[in-house]
Amino acid sequence: MPADRAEDPRERRLPAARQDGGAPRNRREQVAAALARLARRLPEFEAEAVVDSALASQGLRGAAPETAARLALVAYARHVFTDYDDLLAEGYDRDSARHFVLDALNAVLAGWGAAPIPEAEASDEADTP
Repeated sequence: MPADRAEDPRERRLPAARQDGGAPRNRREQVAAALARLARRLPEFEAEAVVDSALASQGLRGAAPETAARLALVAYARHVFTDYDDLLAEGYDRDSARHFVLDALNAVLAGWGAAPIPEAEASDEADTP
């Protein structure tokens, strides 16, 4: 590059994920970094699915990265690792189904190193598939 021409930051390619420990540069990296802090033992393939879910959710687009990561993590675990969807299909209302899967959900979250959901907050969590 000629010495008289400064590099245009828009021309730089950003990596999909920061490996150098630098600050996240885009929404995906921000949510992924927040998720890594919230669920230290979450397998990488599960983390990718949670981040994809957070980014695809209309309701989480304006949320802080930490909020988006937490709500997407909880919704993902609820739908994939519990009987929540089966209970809904059997006719249970959302709050009842959430009550019945809370222990299983918290066990999954604990396995990933994430904080459990208190009973009082179980019906307040997002339902982002």
